[in-house]
Amino acid sequence: MELRHLQHFVAVAEDQHFTRAAERLLVSQSGLSASIRALERELQTPLFVRTTRRVTLTPAGRALLGEAERILAQVRSAHEAVAAVQGVLRGMLALGSEQCIAGLHVAGLLAAFRRQHPDVEICLRQAGSAALAEEVAAGRLDLAFAVRAAQQDTDQLRVVPLSSEPMTVLCHPSHRLAVLGAAVTPEDLGGEVFVDFHPDWGPRRTTDAAFASAGLRRNVALEVNDVHSLLDLVDENLGVAVVPQHFRHKRSSLTALPVKGTGETVYETVALLPPSQATSPAARALMSLLETGGLSTPPDGVHTSGPDPSRAPDS
Repeated sequence: MELRHLQHFVAVAEDQHFTRAAERLLVSQSGLSASIRALERELQTPLFVRTTRRVTLTPAGRALLGEAERILAQVRSAHEAVAAVQGVLRGMLALGSEQCIAGLHVAGLLAAFRRQHPDVEICLRQAGSAALAEEVAAGRLDLAFAVRAAQQDTDQLRVVPLSSEPMTVLCHPSHRLAVLGAAVTPEDLGGEVFVDFHPDWGPRRTTDAAFASAGLRRNVALEVNDVHSLLDLVDENLGVAVVPQHFRHKRSSLTALPVKGTGETVYETVALLPPSQATSPAARALMSLLETGGLSTPPDGVHTSGPDPSRAPDS
């Protein structure tokens, strides 16, 4: 089995289209098709269902995809490890991050990394914490900045704590909770309409865990995938939101109320990495820069724990 066959297979699986994959790989479409056919002959099974509009994976193709991605990631890591021994860090840093991650200035961190390692190509993907954990465990990302979840601690995933902060309630100034002006419990929020993120997102998962521990259900009627939409909906008094405390700085027109009675539930930012022996040199270099460079910070007035949180603004 040739590595180029696996590379071609993964590209077609990602693009679901031979022409687009060929253009991305800078190979001819006929050459790409021949490569896939050679792989199918070797494995003695079709890997794709081909139509005039797109291609989809067969069950055999789905089974191969994860293994192919892991093999290619290991080969890339081997090349990068040899380059690192030679004193030059090259290759690619595949990084994932949630939006507005607490206590960490991702753009500043990547800028500092690029200054130190200009020969490393940086690829950034933004997604929810659950998806990011899967990507790191599968070898598709070198590391990710996400929000801790209990199920993240596995043999394929290493969790490094970075910072933590409490959750807060955001509501319109005319809302009954804002008028009371007191700390609220999950019970106080019973019957409220909630604005929240997709269930894959860290803030949503943290809030869901707090309400579950209190034995309560809530009505998330307005579900969004970006921070500004959430703030806009709350600003129009269409619902309330339970969010990480640093969100209170993002919209001064909203009222922020502390949350109590959630036990030990906090919003905890973590770095997700593969096991130490599988961590790429680029990922190790980025973590080293994070630990020594002071590129993480707590939002104003919020206590966090983590490596030297003192200099850059929160995202």
